[in-house]
Amino acid sequence: MSLSFTPTTQVSLDIAPHEILTTRWLAAPPDKVWLAFTTRGQVEQWWGPAGFTTTTAEMDVRPGGVWRHTMHGPDGRDWPNRVLYTRVEAPHRLEWAHDDDSGGEPLFRCSVTLQAQDGGTALTLRHTFASGAARDANLAISGAVQGAIDTTNRLAHHLAL
Repeated sequence: MSLSFTPTTQVSLDIAPHEILTTRWLAAPPDKVWLAFTTRGQVEQWWGPAGFTTTTAEMDVRPGGVWRHTMHGPDGRDWPNRVLYTRVEAPHRLEWAHDDDSGGEPLFRCSVTLQAQDGGTALTLRHTFASGAARDANLAISGAVQGAIDTTNRLAHHLAL
């Protein structure tokens, strides 16, 4: 399988029925992209779809560490989130289990890979759900495809500052 890395976000639902795959080329080296993902003051500036803001309660980027944050929607709704880091390999790979901080099973697992390419970084985000039905239910309520596009656009803009 060959992935496409362009300055525009590509989101695929065809890789596997239980996955969402997002790719994008970013005009920054992997170490700078890594810091954008793992530094509280940076991630709060770009995380989430267009119109959202993010507030962090705690962020401990290490295996077993937690990032608790709330995404605040433009409609005033708050979306609590908990990321439990399972793999941290600076500056190339992050993996986590993601839930709504209610104590239940993870909603999905995510892997982020950052690979130096053409003077920038090839970013791959892979969201893996327990089943195709779980993925499709998430897509129906979350706007995940547009959210991935918006979030990676915001990341690219942040990196350009």
